[in-house]
Amino acid sequence: MKKVVLKLDLHDDKAKQKAMKTVSTLSGINSIAMDMKDKKLTVVGDVDPVDIVGKLRKGWHTEILTVGPAKDEKKDEGKKDEGKKDEKKDDDKKKQDTDKQIKELVEAYKAYNPHHTKFYYVQSIEENPNACVIC
Repeated sequence: MKKVVLKLDLHDDKAKQKAMKTVSTLSGINSIAMDMKDKKLTVVGDVDPVDIVGKLRKGWHTEILTVGPAKDEKKDEGKKDEGKKDEKKDDDKKKQDTDKQIKELVEAYKAYNPHHTKFYYVQSIEENPNACVIC
């Protein structure tokens, strides 16, 4: 389960309803919440953030703010008695895991959005004999 927080450029309630309806068409979503004050859309479920952004980009400017695991309060209550050393080790592991997930998502986003390419293909006259050249 992932919790994805997106920033949308929405202006009124009609656009909010349309955005929520657009996201709800994706399979694997458990909950959708919208904060019109901050213009943030929160999606929880087993869905790829790139798919969510792809759907929403057709209608609105969309930015990914955070992607992380969905927190369950029941699990947190049982961990209150553990020592502080274990918590530090767990925090380090969680931080490394989240950093790895973020890197994977950024790479997937770069592959999904071809407009932000950093590589250019330069072709010379020798490679293409049909190129137009004024001598």
